[in-house]
Amino acid sequence: MTNPRPLSNRELNLMEFYSSCQLGMTPQRFRSKWSFTYEQIALICNRSVSQVHFWFARGRNYRRPTANDLRHLALMDFLLEHNDDIPPVLLNWLCSPHRDP
Repeated sequence: MTNPRPLSNRELNLMEFYSSCQLGMTPQRFRSKWSFTYEQIALICNRSVSQVHFWFARGRNYRRPTANDLRHLALMDFLLEHNDDIPPVLLNWLCSPHRDP
C-alpha cells in the first residue's frame, strides 16, 4: 500500500465545494427537456424499467427517485448540454471502463 499524498488547500476547497453541491434533476424535468425513453433513463440510472415507471406514476404507485438517481440525470443533462465543449480525452477518462471503481 502506498502513502497517499497530503491534500493542498485548493484540493480541500474543491472537496468542500463538491460536498455541498446539490446537483440533481428530477426524472420529470429531464424527460420534459430530452426525449429519452423509460428504458434509456433506466440505463442512465442503472435501474430497472419498472422502477423508472414508478417515478412517473401518480398516487399510491409513485416512488421517489434517490439522490443518486437525481445526480445521474443531472450529470447526463450536463454532458448533453456541454458535449461539444468537453474534450474527448476528458470524456474518455471520466467514463473509462478501466478506471478503479
